[in-house]
Amino acid sequence: MNEANKKEPIRYTVGPTNKEVLIDHTIKTNSTSKNLEITSESKEEISILKRYGQDLTAKEYITDPSIGRDKEIKQVIMTLLTPEKSALLVGKAGTGKTAIVEGVAYRIQKDMVPDAIKGYKIYKLNVTSLLGKTETNGQIENRVDLLIKELAREEKTIVFLDETHVLVNKEGAIEGIDFANMFKAGLDRGEIKMIGATTDEEYEAYILRDRAFVRRFQKIDVAEIDQETCVKVLMGTYPKLEKKTNVHFEYTEFVIERIMRFIVDMTDEYKRVYEISSRYPDICLTILSNAYTYTLFENENVCRIKHIYKAIVNARNVYEDAKKKAIEQFKIDFADLIREEQVDLTDVN
Repeated sequence: MNEANKKEPIRYTVGPTNKEVLIDHTIKTNSTSKNLEITSESKEEISILKRYGQDLTAKEYITDPSIGRDKEIKQVIMTLLTPEKSALLVGKAGTGKTAIVEGVAYRIQKDMVPDAIKGYKIYKLNVTSLLGKTETNGQIENRVDLLIKELAREEKTIVFLDETHVLVNKEGAIEGIDFANMFKAGLDRGEIKMIGATTDEEYEAYILRDRAFVRRFQKIDVAEIDQETCVKVLMGTYPKLEKKTNVHFEYTEFVIERIMRFIVDMTDEYKRVYEISSRYPDICLTILSNAYTYTLFENENVCRIKHIYKAIVNARNVYEDAKKKAIEQFKIDFADLIREEQVDLTDVN
């Protein structure tokens, strides 16, 4: 009985560094000559960074993503320059921890950093995307192990892991795997440079329990910015939102700043719904983003005072009594624009 083009897939680990490469061998048998022909096709090496990560240093930045955070950015860079130390950003939700990391990436991109970290790449990874397994070379390996191996051989690479507490949350461990211990050796040897981020509550509840893990990091506190800085953040951020949504203001910078200052004032600490897990600047950016959303919903591309008003009226993160006062004050502060644009606020909801 003749057999032709019988295929049998075989997997190998090849190279002096044991890089994970999948090799498919096609075995062809000729019944007459009994000769055996073997051909090989190498498939691309699996990269956790490229598959699950985002290169923040390759991202397009319209403006500086971390206005008012020069102190924290300097602390992160100083920590990265310190041998065998990584940075851990700790602060309330919505205070802009990710923006600080983007600020570091922005400065690397613009060559605004010390020579020692010029040319570095920062990859953002969600820890939850690593809580799984991947088949390589016929073997099932967890993604954290593959990531650690990749980081050990990649030069000038920094990994940013948000929700870092998941690594040390033994109760949430998958199949009993201790992810924190898997990172410790690489952090100790300096093979892994990492920026982590977590909230105060999760830092105290999970990370502080693992003293050996804590020693590998320099804690950097991320406090909520003040009102004046928040206004600057909004003024620096709205051009980015405009490019994303293709919605824009047609007001002067002076008028736009009036709007931003009003949003900041109406969302100060004592007017927010208790424990909504949002702070400056996130709480203000939510209202501003919603104004652009209302603009798009009405098939318009110019954000006007009625859209700002709608976003304020429908804000869910401010107490109702405080919101009612803000709405009445809005009508007074922006009476000129309301009149000029002939807006009937009774029909706006």
